[in-house]
Amino acid sequence: MTSPTTGRLRVDGATLHYEVRGRGPLLLLIPGGAGGAASFDGVADDLAADYTVAAYDPRGLSRSPLDDLDAQQQVAQHADDAFRVLELLSPDAPARVVGCSSGAIVALHLLATHPERIERVVAHEPPVVEVLPDAVEHRALLARVQDTFHRDGLMPAAAVFAAGLRRPGADPVDAQAATELPPQVTARAERTMANMPYFIGRIVPSFMAYAPDVDRLKALSDRLVLAGGADSRGELPYRSAAFLAERFSTELIHFPGGHTGLSTHPAEFGELLRKVLSA
Repeated sequence: MTSPTTGRLRVDGATLHYEVRGRGPLLLLIPGGAGGAASFDGVADDLAADYTVAAYDPRGLSRSPLDDLDAQQQVAQHADDAFRVLELLSPDAPARVVGCSSGAIVALHLLATHPERIERVVAHEPPVVEVLPDAVEHRALLARVQDTFHRDGLMPAAAVFAAGLRRPGADPVDAQAATELPPQVTARAERTMANMPYFIGRIVPSFMAYAPDVDRLKALSDRLVLAGGADSRGELPYRSAAFLAERFSTELIHFPGGHTGLSTHPAEFGELLRKVLSA
């Protein structure tokens, strides 16, 4: 793996750590969950053959500290952070953007608010559950997650959250086996555990309550690729992506693996991502 060039960018209320590889038009990678820029280590080098690849730790995660540790987190502010990175690294040309999970929510908001700066967005399983017809059930899930977090702590809350994301009737044992990670990815995942309280306590309730501007995104859908995992059909984040693709009359592109296919199938995921970005 090539060592990236790193930098720090002051934004409103935080300092962002970012990493850059390669040469060419800018490709901005927005991580999801409790991961940071390292989430894309399995694909970044290959993508850097064609692009200037930039990834960063979202505010509050890993190497991007907040000025105020108790600050509330909002999708719009995280999208503005992504915009600031884009402006720094590609001030004169539009960029391609890839977001996964909560990072895909950020990518959707970035496209809706700064379309003139975006050439293409690939949004892999954005859990924008407010678009779904049964959104009220998922609001109840979020309330249970937060109640459990404050009453019983992180791991019980994470278990409630994971169970709520699975497809109805899925066997928890089978679901766990389907998401086993390679050893090097497991080691990285262990390092991200320090981010989990912030993710469950601050990111999950705010991001999954976010309602995208569906009409605005539909008008921009020629620049938007919605993606889902081949193994995650019926799971909550997949359902959100599929719903938007149907609403926009666009194809839902299936990537290898499930919701965490970026980590479990990096070579295949990166290969398809290159094709989608250049299409």
